[in-house]
Formats: sequence, structure tokens, C-alpha cells
Amino acid sequence: MPDGRTILVTGGAGYIGAHACKALAAAGYTPVTYDNLVYGHERAVKWGPFEKGDILDGARLAEVMTRHNPSAVMHFAAFAYVGESVTDPAKYYHNNVVGTLSLLDTARAHGIDRVVFSSTCATYGIPETVPISEDTPQKPINPYGATKLMIERVLSDYGDAYGLKSVALRYFNAAGADANGEIGESHDPETHLIPLVLDAASGVRPHITILGDDYPTPDGTCIRDYVHVTDIAEAHVRALDNLAGGKLRRAYNLGTGSGFSVAQVVAAAERVTGCKIPVVHGARRPGDPAQLLADASLLARELDWKARHSSLDHILETAWRWHQRNSG
Repeated sequence: MPDGRTILVTGGAGYIGAHACKALAAAGYTPVTYDNLVYGHERAVKWGPFEKGDILDGARLAEVMTRHNPSAVMHFAAFAYVGESVTDPAKYYHNNVVGTLSLLDTARAHGIDRVVFSSTCATYGIPETVPISEDTPQKPINPYGATKLMIERVLSDYGDAYGLKSVALRYFNAAGADANGEIGESHDPETHLIPLVLDAASGVRPHITILGDDYPTPDGTCIRDYVHVTDIAEAHVRALDNLAGGKLRRAYNLGTGSGFSVAQVVAAAERVTGCKIPVVHGARRPGDPAQLLADASLLARELDWKARHSSLDHILETAWRWHQRNSG
């Protein structure tokens, strides 16, 4: 019989997955991290057992599930570089979609009937209106977003056919770091704005390049909805707790509903770090919407969740502390 307090966390050595493991442990669960370490870091595994493996490896998944008897899966394992997904879509469809089918089929064979899935606002593509609600048409504009949307469809179909209980959390811009400094954001290559800005603040990079300053926004730079990674992790635990009753919708937006422009983030980072941040201006990145803002009212209402850690200053302060301890 599955152990009701043991949760298999695929991609649990990654940025968001590791924060979710900490939140799970704080809630009384035992997270079992399953990660191939292509992008994750074994040093981030601190709150439960670590099992190295790939989601495409059904035999290895079966071995781990037999050993630990998890009652549910939190599924973070995915390739997530938008630009790479455009130039090498085969890599993304194979890993993200085929890998998820491998995971779900193995879980089903082991009697695991609950999945919390790490989805993304990239499934919406370029929205016609903001804020974006769950009813906004999903029209991804890159293979990364398309793979996440396909997985949402798979989860829905598995629910109808096999009784799988699942929820997909479509989050916006994950940012910040654990307030205690135990885990933080470390990608190679790094593409996220805030770590890049902090690299420029500390001199690791010569400058930050603002990609486009002619958008139809107050200061001409893109506006995004930044949500603290700790808030994201707590939402996953709330979703897991509520899945047992099977009453959740199949997808929720996860954001704050407030947006900050690239220029505002740079200015706030200068204030928080006390460092001058050199800026150069570059061309727009193809496909970047001017604004992405979440309507997360469903999540707040149905899971009693709110973003408690997501002020821009707190995001930057926690990220800066992590950056100072771990960069260079």
C-alpha cells in the first residue's frame, strides 16, 4: 500500500522542485527527490531521500516507486528553455511529453492516483487581454509551452479514463530564494531576469541587457507577474492536500496579479543591493508579450492560498542573499 506521507518529487533537485520539497517536509511529508541532475543540483536535496533517475526510464521509476511506496507525485521534471525548444523541439517533446507518459503509466501501475503538475503561463501564448484567467484560450507560441499544454490534456484524459486525480498549476514568473538561504536559483545557462540583474549588480556580468524598450507599457519595457518561489511551493502543498477529496479544478493560475516592468525590477534591485547596475538596450525578443499578469483569484478562493512572500523587495532581498553566498 502506498505511504500516505511519502511524495515522489520529479525534478526535486531543481529550483522550484527543491523549494517544494522543503515545503512538503514542513507539512509533515517525506519528499523523495527523483532527478537526473541534468539541470538539478544534488546539493539542493536536503529534506528526504534522493534517487537519481530519468522520467523516461520506466524500469528505474518502477524500482523507486516499489522502494518508497509514494502516494502521490509532484511533477517538476522538464526541459524549460523556451529558445532551445524552438531550435530543438524533438528534445522537448521527447523529454517533457514522452517522459510524462512514462511517469504516469508507471505511477498507475503502482496504484498512485494523485499528481500535482508544474505547468506554466506559457500555455496561453500571447493573450488578447490581461489579467489572464483560467478561461483564457491556451495558444502556446513555442514548443515548450506546447509540451506543457499537451501534458495538461494527458492528465485530463487520464482522469476521465483511469480516475487519476490531478491539478496543474500554471505559474507566472518564479523568483526569489528561500528566506533561510538553504536553496536558491542557479541555472546554467541563466536566462531569468532577476539572477541576471543581480549578476550585473555584483560585477559577475558587465551589464544587463533590456530586450526591447518600445512596448506599449508606461516605461516601454515588458511587464511580468513575479511570484516568490516559496509561495509557489506552498501552493503545491495546498493542492496536494486538497487532491485527496478530488474536488479541485484541473488547472489554476499561480501569480500575484501585480506586474513590474523590467526597468522597475532593475531600479528596485539597485535600491535593494545598493549597487549601480549597468544597463544596455537591445532588440525585442521575438514572441515576448508586452504584459503577462495572472488572475489567481480561483486559487486564492478554492485553496485558501495567497502570495505571502511576493513583494518585489522581498523577492530581490532573498535572491540577493542567496546570490552573495553562492555566486562566483
